[in-house]
Amino acid sequence: MTSFRDHLIPVSHTIEQALVQLNQLGKDAILFVLDENDSLIGALTDGDVRRGLIKGVQITQSVNLIIQPNPHFIQKGETDIYRIIEYRENNYRIIPVVDKSGKVINVINFREFRSFLPIDVVIMAGGKGQRLMPLTATKPKPLLKVGDKPIIDHNVTRLSLYGITEFWISIKYLGEQIEEYFGNGLGRNINIKYLKEDEPLGTIGAVSKIENFHHDYVLVTNSDILTNIDYEHFFLDFLKNDADLSVVTIPYQVNVPYAVLETEDGWVKGFTEKPSYIYYSNGGIYLMKKEILSRLPKNTFYNTTDLMEEMIRNGKRVYSYPLAGYWLDIGSPNDYEKAKIDINNIKL
Repeated sequence: MTSFRDHLIPVSHTIEQALVQLNQLGKDAILFVLDENDSLIGALTDGDVRRGLIKGVQITQSVNLIIQPNPHFIQKGETDIYRIIEYRENNYRIIPVVDKSGKVINVINFREFRSFLPIDVVIMAGGKGQRLMPLTATKPKPLLKVGDKPIIDHNVTRLSLYGITEFWISIKYLGEQIEEYFGNGLGRNINIKYLKEDEPLGTIGAVSKIENFHHDYVLVTNSDILTNIDYEHFFLDFLKNDADLSVVTIPYQVNVPYAVLETEDGWVKGFTEKPSYIYYSNGGIYLMKKEILSRLPKNTFYNTTDLMEEMIRNGKRVYSYPLAGYWLDIGSPNDYEKAKIDINNIKL
């Protein structure tokens, strides 16, 4: 994957230097021109160079003479996902991301990324994985390999595909191995910070330690889930339903092989022949408005289901997002063996 910095060029550089960079970028040949403060001032393509040369501009002169001013860009923390989708669908394939001061801090290539979601992610990875002993005796469960990389890496990689760059990973049992594996994330063009649990804090309690979220929406997920969920669709569904919290749910169909009687005080009122019922189980992936997390007690054992129950009692909007794709919670040896087989047949 190309580093976003390969798309950046100072305004002080010459057209000849720009041509060298454009040639190295191949089919992704576009440069974003920065002023002396590293702020975005223009864009530059092969076409701009050709037009400049036709007009008599020399390749030894500054790129400033041929740039396109006022290029499209995405603001860090951009909440208008529909505008970003419009860029993508109108074939604006490579878009710079700027901070509040106008400095370019990333470049999104929609050939490599599927979206650019304004979400912070917290991955819960502190569990001991007791049911997977002895595999987890010397290695934390999130680092067990499924296919060519650890379970947790599949999650981080997929979330990154949707343009998410801000990650926290909650660690406890053998957590230093997870911290060593990912580091600060800069080699992946993402930022990773760590939440260290001295005592177990449940499935969401550790999130109370975070005070500096970058976005208004936060996704909390278990680290041992293998899934091909479309995170953009999940986010759009969350917005459409104006949810305060949305939970991924896994449909399970139960087929009853006999007629089921409908009774009242012992009297048969009717029956249904061999009915099927669909139930929805908690999928361990939650999307919520940032302000909801102010409800979490500080440094206290607290589960996400506790939060959901408290929200429902207080009239908050808790929504179910039935997952149509693949999902597997790797909690047992049988699940782990299944994951190692399934990874060859699903597209993550």
